[in-house]
Amino acid sequence: MTASPADPPTELFTLGRCSIDLYSNDLGSAFPDIRQFNAYLGGSPLNIAVGASRLGVRSALLTAVGDDQVGDFILTNLQREGVDTRFIPRKAGTRTPAVLLAILPPDRFPITFYRDNAADVQLGIGDVRAAPIENAGALVVNGSALARDPSRSATLNVVRRAKDAGVTVYLDLDFRADQWPDLLAFGLNIRALLRDVDVVIGTEEEINAALLRDVADVVIHHSQITAPEIAGDLQANTAALLAEVAVLVRKEGARGCTVFERKQAPLTVPGFAVEVVNVLGAGDAFAGGLVAGRLRGLNWPDAARLGNACGAVVVRNIGCSAFAPTWDEAQAFLREYS
Repeated sequence: MTASPADPPTELFTLGRCSIDLYSNDLGSAFPDIRQFNAYLGGSPLNIAVGASRLGVRSALLTAVGDDQVGDFILTNLQREGVDTRFIPRKAGTRTPAVLLAILPPDRFPITFYRDNAADVQLGIGDVRAAPIENAGALVVNGSALARDPSRSATLNVVRRAKDAGVTVYLDLDFRADQWPDLLAFGLNIRALLRDVDVVIGTEEEINAALLRDVADVVIHHSQITAPEIAGDLQANTAALLAEVAVLVRKEGARGCTVFERKQAPLTVPGFAVEVVNVLGAGDAFAGGLVAGRLRGLNWPDAARLGNACGAVVVRNIGCSAFAPTWDEAQAFLREYS
């Protein structure tokens, strides 16, 4: 995408991983029995950018791709979605990541990440320096981007610049255990970032993981579906995060979400009863809807309801951002389920 001086400024930047997602087209088949895959755009920050773009937000993605055909796939399809790709470098000698998924509804979604020598990890400070973060309305960064340098340093740089400019900074916790050489490092890095963050988005397990200080609290050491089960005092950990940030949005799956604002009573926003095909990507669609809603001036209850609607639309389908709703589609869904 080529921008001219007359183009309006980018409203939303997202930063972090990207991938080609190869999702089983044989619903209900275990991985050895799969015969067909569909190819989609993937990666939480990418999905959020696409989801917000479909809702009418001018979005840009800060990531990196390899000098390979998968990188071509990512860039071409982002451009088709209206997401600004000007700040996505190609990293020679690296590979654009891939994700493979079997789909066994309603609750089995074994996933395999191929992220050895991942291009997006090589996103550095020099790569993001040209991005006009200061002119945006919001920035969404991703916990996985903190796992390794140089993407960790690029994230810290962008977040500080956004904070100094008064841009609303969202942190999607996105805890993926297999991306961290030490699980305790996840919490350490998250907590180091919080001073420059306005809004944290995460599941119950991700909130506990952000406050993890003892490996004895890791109940399940590895999971192919989500994060390990992390023991912890959810109420205390929620309070600890709210001592650092103004707002915490807790994703609660089919139940919807709860919005915690500092010194305010928690706000529960119910979800929608829909048939589940694939839960992967629903949380990203939720975040895209939530952030888009806030950028459009919605209050927290209405923005969270829009986010819940976007998640419910996606969960009924096989892929992630490929099925994110437009603004009109989201409003039609809300009217249908009102």
